[in-house]
Amino acid sequence: MSLRLIVCSALAALVCAVPAFAADKPSFGPPPAWVDVAAIPPPPSADGAPAIQVLLDDHQTRLDPSGDTYYNRRVIRILKPEGLIQVKSVTVTWRPDAETITFHSLKIIRDGRTIDLLADPKAMLVLRREANLEQASLDGRITASRQVDGLQTGDLLDFAFTRIHADPVLQGHSFDSERLAFAGVVGRYRALVSWPKGEAVQWKATPGFGDPSLSDKDGRTLLALDKTDVLAPKAPVGAPLRFRRVGQLEASSFQSWNEISKLMAPLYEKASQISPTSPIKAEADAIAARTKDPRERAFAALQLVEDKTRYFFLGMGDGGYVPANADDTWARRFGDCKAKTALLLALLKNLGLDAEPVLVNLGAGDGLDELPPALAAFNHVIVRVKINGQSYWLDGTRTDDRNPDAMLPPPHHWGLPVRAQGAPLEAIVQRQINVPTLETVTRFDASKGLDESASVQITLTTSGILANSMRANLARSPRADFERAFRQQFANVGGGTDIDQVTWRDDPARGLFIVELTGSTDMDWRTNQDLHQREYRVASGGVPRLFPKREAGPNRDAPFAVPYPAFTRSRTEIVLPAGGKGFTVRGPSGTVQVGGYQIVSTSTVEGDVASFTVDQRSLTPEISAAEAQAANAAIRKLRDVDSLVRAPA
Repeated sequence: MSLRLIVCSALAALVCAVPAFAADKPSFGPPPAWVDVAAIPPPPSADGAPAIQVLLDDHQTRLDPSGDTYYNRRVIRILKPEGLIQVKSVTVTWRPDAETITFHSLKIIRDGRTIDLLADPKAMLVLRREANLEQASLDGRITASRQVDGLQTGDLLDFAFTRIHADPVLQGHSFDSERLAFAGVVGRYRALVSWPKGEAVQWKATPGFGDPSLSDKDGRTLLALDKTDVLAPKAPVGAPLRFRRVGQLEASSFQSWNEISKLMAPLYEKASQISPTSPIKAEADAIAARTKDPRERAFAALQLVEDKTRYFFLGMGDGGYVPANADDTWARRFGDCKAKTALLLALLKNLGLDAEPVLVNLGAGDGLDELPPALAAFNHVIVRVKINGQSYWLDGTRTDDRNPDAMLPPPHHWGLPVRAQGAPLEAIVQRQINVPTLETVTRFDASKGLDESASVQITLTTSGILANSMRANLARSPRADFERAFRQQFANVGGGTDIDQVTWRDDPARGLFIVELTGSTDMDWRTNQDLHQREYRVASGGVPRLFPKREAGPNRDAPFAVPYPAFTRSRTEIVLPAGGKGFTVRGPSGTVQVGGYQIVSTSTVEGDVASFTVDQRSLTPEISAAEAQAANAAIRKLRDVDSLVRAPA
């Protein structure tokens, strides 16, 4: 039985419990009366255009406390045969518990004739696909798909539909996001967003979108942008995310982050309540009996949730925003971030710890404070515990944490504490790390002579999330596959390196996972014809990448992002013949700061061992564009500095 079938069988009761909503199938009909149906504009120039040319990109949104309505229409022209490969079908996905879909048009226009692909509604395939089931996600979404039969080069394809969204969890709040997202020049782009006059709506257009106008029409406030021959802006390469949000428009009826915090608080308060006889209380009592240290108690609770409940997203019904009850999650032994957060809160409260849920954005938190307040800004939730005035961050969806450093500030930039009285956004500031995420030590034993095969030992010491990844890979993979992956990565047939053995050990007390590889290699000692001495060149490392050059566009002068916090160490050791007598080394030594990094290098011979060490540590999350330009010159010079061992004449 496949994994998909096993998971489906295990969750059959949950799936069957979902009621058959009226929105399980799409509707077919004309657009709403308030929609301004545009004429198809003349096509832009085909010179330099992509295989699919957009003639019209039209988005009209009607925000309302009873539900938001989104009309979308796009007209494209197939300029080249390659475009036919890209347009095989049209697909729309929606949440049947909170949304309805109405198709208005799907037609091919060829030489003035129209081929209506919606003439037979039965040709529309409607499925509950659960496309992300293998990624531990069950969202209950419905997908409607229609093959585009008979499409030819030169044809126009006109597709329009309306989505109505009404989620009771939002309590009448509205949100819309529009973006200039197309290749090449579009003939006409239009975004119209309206809401009842007198209602307060915050909105923001990011650089490159244009300047929308505000007006009143039919008792509503209208925010409008209507442009022809539009080229979508390109984000500045290498910039922090907040500067790469170009060509976007967001509108929200939330007036503050405080509102969102108060809205979500009752949901987590209810979900974290447990029954008097709950087994969760027994687990908390067991932790309390083991230690009185609040930090150790918090970490023990995190490990319990990580190890005893697996991650599985349930987005059906209210599952998109509403956390499952902690007792239910413990009984099921699975849950998503919301459910695991509620379970953590229940444990921590019973341990007497000050804990609260915090909404965050996984992967897109930078610049959240610059956007209109919206619940849609968040896609993840974690727990903050305050102990002796210090914040610790617990994410129950992580795995294999073995060290309390897992509770250090995460890379989400901003978080919204969920409190009954409400709360503003808070910055989450990551600290510098003092232990390398990856330390690579390569030791060659050339003591038998320069022309003899040398034994080699490579030690990889990982920490933090990289160590967790190693543990997870080891747990998922057969031992032979785990070993094979490292042998293939480090064996060098061209260089004569063979890896004979791969071993590893876990050091949970220090939060480390260590892999050791042993083998042999033919060291390439080459003769320097000018000096008549043999040399061995050591692979240089620790030099940052060059910062790319940007083209003209919005935010061209934005800062450049630097991976932060980041700390790696690379060390090469060579055991020399004849006790190292007469051998010398050349290489960088000292400390250099360039491009937001600090690079500490040493190149030495001590006794019979030549060693080269490079520590690379980032100092800041970003540097200015001017600093990046200056850094490139310094980085090029660093790349010209080679490291080598020179044998006596």
